[in-house]
Amino acid sequence: MNQLWAPWRLAYVAAATPPTEGDPCFICRGLAASDDRAHLIALRTTHSAVVLNRFPYNNGHLLVAPRAHKGNLQDLDAAEILDIQQTLARMVGVLDEVLHPEGYNIGLNLGRAAGAGLPGHLHWHIVPRWNGDTNFMPVLGDVKVIAQALDALYDGLVSAITTTTSIV
Repeated sequence: MNQLWAPWRLAYVAAATPPTEGDPCFICRGLAASDDRAHLIALRTTHSAVVLNRFPYNNGHLLVAPRAHKGNLQDLDAAEILDIQQTLARMVGVLDEVLHPEGYNIGLNLGRAAGAGLPGHLHWHIVPRWNGDTNFMPVLGDVKVIAQALDALYDGLVSAITTTTSIV
């Protein structure tokens, strides 16, 4: 039998309870801190931020969120909407360069009933996809295999972001 090691998942698996409405927002907490790497913030723009998903569905799973703590689409102003969309497009370009995926799932879970784990702070998911990346592991073993450590992904993305001249 082969063993799969994913030690970064322990914090998620061992969590006693899911976040509640009163818990501090991890996006806001990260944006308020000075150490972007510790909070996996790969990019800050005028109105948005890019955060590596600490518990990714696939390698390269990113979150793009407004910098302001807003939980409803109608709370965003035109500048925030434009900045978020440009950041989504920019990060797809960066992921194309760094990981060479064959497709993407990009979406927003709006409200807890729709699967939002952090319903108070809007955030779009960018999930790179490859042909054959869905296999028997999640079905039979309740395991998702992530091929790259978060710190290595972070370094590659930040390097590509700083060398990419295109802002989209």
